[in-house]
Amino acid sequence: MENQQQKWSFGEDNINMRIRFKPWAREELETSPFYIDNPKEYRNKWKTAFENDNEIRLELGCGKGNFVSQSSIENPNINYIAVDLIDAMLGMAKRNIEVAYGIRKSTDKEEIEDEIEKQKVVKNIKLVRYDISNISEILGPNDEIKRIYINFCNPWPKGKHHKKRLTFDRNLLVYKNFLKGEIYFKTDDDELFKATQAVQNAIGYNALRNDSVSV
Repeated sequence: MENQQQKWSFGEDNINMRIRFKPWAREELETSPFYIDNPKEYRNKWKTAFENDNEIRLELGCGKGNFVSQSSIENPNINYIAVDLIDAMLGMAKRNIEVAYGIRKSTDKEEIEDEIEKQKVVKNIKLVRYDISNISEILGPNDEIKRIYINFCNPWPKGKHHKKRLTFDRNLLVYKNFLKGEIYFKTDDDELFKATQAVQNAIGYNALRNDSVSV
């Protein structure tokens, strides 16, 4: 696959984020029009989920949704799939998106009149709960993802856990099956950065540039 590029930058964030169980998260997600509960059904046809032909970008490990919520507002003509595995994290992402779009005042519990109807203003985000190690089950070549974001993922520092990294060689090879563009990768872990850079060079990704790399 040609013209695949990878951008690198460092920043500050909590890469070992923990989140408490949110008993409300599952119910809120299941009633939200921008949450996809059956992502396998959209493999190779994600444009039908958005009901348009706009470019699709993918965030792997979206966390609390701060990045995707702001990106979607800044780029209304770009579609975003945001994937995470934890209901509580996706529940917070949903609420943060609602805050960004003015649907709610904060992420605290709040009674919102006609909430589901108001959520329909969020047209270019789809939240997905899925194990990223099996991402090829929900994304295929016809989905033509133009950009993948990997923002401050777990560095899995122990050698026996390296295969769990989102930038492990096996995972980067899988992304090639549906990626038709760039990977934007950010980390503040020096060892993960070095390892990922070595892997991407070995398997044929081209680094577009290095931003503020501190090694």
